[in-house]
Amino acid sequence: MSTAEHKQSETPDRHGAFPRLTPEQLEDLTAHGERRRTAEGEVLYREGEPFRKFLAILSGTVEILHDHGGPDERTVAVHGPGRFLGELGLLEGQAAFDTAVVREAGEILAVPVERQRALVDRDHVLGDLILRAYLCRRYLLIGLGAGFRILGSCYSPDTLRLREFAARNRLPHRWVDLEKDREAEALLRRFSIRPQETPVVIWKGERVLRNPSNAELARLIGLPAPSPEAGQCDVMVIGAGPAGLAAAVYGASDGLKAVTVDAVATGGQAGTSSRIENYLGFPSGISGGELIERAVLQAHKFGARLMVPAQVSGLTPLDDEYVVTFTDGSQTRAGAVVLASGVWYRRLEVPGIDRLEGTSVYYAATVHEASLCQSDPVAVVGGGNSAGQAVLFLANHASRVHLLVRGGDLNADMSRYLVDQVERHPKIEVLLHTEVRGVSGEEKLESLTVEDNATGERRELPATALFVFIGARPRTEWLRGVLALDEKGFVLTGADAQAAADATRWASLGRGPLPLETTLPGVFAAGDVRSGSVKRVASATGEGAMAIHLVHEHREQTGNLVRTAGPEGRPVVEGQSESWHRPSL
Repeated sequence: MSTAEHKQSETPDRHGAFPRLTPEQLEDLTAHGERRRTAEGEVLYREGEPFRKFLAILSGTVEILHDHGGPDERTVAVHGPGRFLGELGLLEGQAAFDTAVVREAGEILAVPVERQRALVDRDHVLGDLILRAYLCRRYLLIGLGAGFRILGSCYSPDTLRLREFAARNRLPHRWVDLEKDREAEALLRRFSIRPQETPVVIWKGERVLRNPSNAELARLIGLPAPSPEAGQCDVMVIGAGPAGLAAAVYGASDGLKAVTVDAVATGGQAGTSSRIENYLGFPSGISGGELIERAVLQAHKFGARLMVPAQVSGLTPLDDEYVVTFTDGSQTRAGAVVLASGVWYRRLEVPGIDRLEGTSVYYAATVHEASLCQSDPVAVVGGGNSAGQAVLFLANHASRVHLLVRGGDLNADMSRYLVDQVERHPKIEVLLHTEVRGVSGEEKLESLTVEDNATGERRELPATALFVFIGARPRTEWLRGVLALDEKGFVLTGADAQAAADATRWASLGRGPLPLETTLPGVFAAGDVRSGSVKRVASATGEGAMAIHLVHEHREQTGNLVRTAGPEGRPVVEGQSESWHRPSL
């Protein structure tokens, strides 16, 4: 690369991804780090390695590169004085997804990551500036297809599993389709991979994982791993959607030893939402991904442990506690449990649709799916808020979006503010009384056969992708026979639980189930998994917080919270109860 190419102009800050720190902010940071000179060509951090320092540029320029030194090397951004480096992985303990190289020698300010995190917690203006920039940079990397590569067939269930895990965890990656991507054959030869060994994950352009499990991929990236520290806790939160994260935040901030686990990703269904416009406190709306990332950082701030992926398979009462068993055979003892496992979107039962799922039939509408249907017509099935948010988001990418609604009134299940935007959008066509009866296309969707359920008339509708939002079912199969569920599988709580509860189990407590309590004392349900819950992000968050209040009420009677020994063996006392403690950060 020539000297002229080295001295590239600074990347403009069009979306808030590359803000500049003020002299005052740089001065404050200087007290927590060190200034040092840089040399041209010096690598400040490397793709695949954990971030050690928060770096701010005082003079000179730094280029951010994807696949540095590899055949796919390209520039992500160029930064000059006043800007800072890194992205979301720095705050969440993940590995870097790109490489920073000095292009013009100068001086940088290096602050150890732990000190920077503490400073961000104290300085809300600086913290918000950095967090917003890091969130924008993460989505920029996702849009560029940076990060690791998933090489596999569109017909492979394991390829779909890895792609879903990466997308749901908002991890930068690129899928190389073994069936039709011209790059696939070159990668097979380069890494001596046989087609039957796929799917594989290629990391840093050199390391190959052959059909890794979700857990193996998570550890590669640096997602939090289960550890012996989680062997016993005050409260185990099962599910990391809005309800579960709220329980983690409020539990940990109250001083409880809180552990939150999820089988797939933080965020639940909310994490896949392109825009949430009716969430209190965000008048201009907020993406589901940003809301969840903020909640994850908040949970870490208070000392909550988040473990992904970690799938629960069993719940067994033991004295006044519960033994939570995971699919890998490990166990954790918990004084109380909050079930916040959410729901799965229902599949559309149409002949031949299963072969297209993951390639052109989707149950979420994120930047990953939208990038696969640029400038093509797509269709969305559903009449609720999730469908409304999806069509508005997809209209920014597709040439035409058809919204297929089984009923005759869009207002029946969709919020008025969404209905107004959908009906006004020039690229959205709403088809009422319409159902999908068939799909056409071999390797990818080409068209739909739709039927007017009022007249019986059928026609072909061009569409290269289909997005399905037709309701959900709870993730409670593993709870059958453990506690009471309603006829649809949702968890019974409060008065409904009392009607189905074993009276002898509750006799020693002298009470019945609390409002969010199940038929098992000390086991609570919050959010979408709970029978009778309001399917809204705000209500799920509120229930997660309320569940922690009820955990305290229950544990005051049994007194088995995990305690931390203080000086001379006395328990650490925080707040109103000596049995609450805050684990070290």
